[in-house]
Amino acid sequence: MKNINVPEWVIAALAEIGETEIAGPGVNVRIGEYLETVGQMKDDAIPWCAAFVQCMLAEAGIFGTGEANAQSYLQWGDECKERLGAVAVFKRGTEPWQGHVCFLLDWDKDWLICLGGNQSDRVKISLYERDKLMGLRWPKIGATT
Repeated sequence: MKNINVPEWVIAALAEIGETEIAGPGVNVRIGEYLETVGQMKDDAIPWCAAFVQCMLAEAGIFGTGEANAQSYLQWGDECKERLGAVAVFKRGTEPWQGHVCFLLDWDKDWLICLGGNQSDRVKISLYERDKLMGLRWPKIGATT
């Protein structure tokens, strides 16, 4: 069997699968904790993918961007090629600032399989088209908390 080195932030993120927004005025306490890491109010109705990435990186002792904007990760860390745990930033929406950020799990020439928050209002694994990928990033060596 091949030995696979799974980054600590991916292990932390896998443990979060299933965390889901609460419909209406309530808030999932755990999602509120993700949002706190980027200085946002605890409201799971606002976009929280970057907060999820920030929280999982922090749990692994890595500095994220500290921002609630997914595209902030395009300037973070080092650019990298496909690798397990890379931070993937995707185009989303019609506004230039919009995006989605998550962790890369697997890939082929057309598709990327990613684990992230606020994917259909929950933490889950989803499939993304490669042509929507804006960039892949990896933590800088020594960028721990």
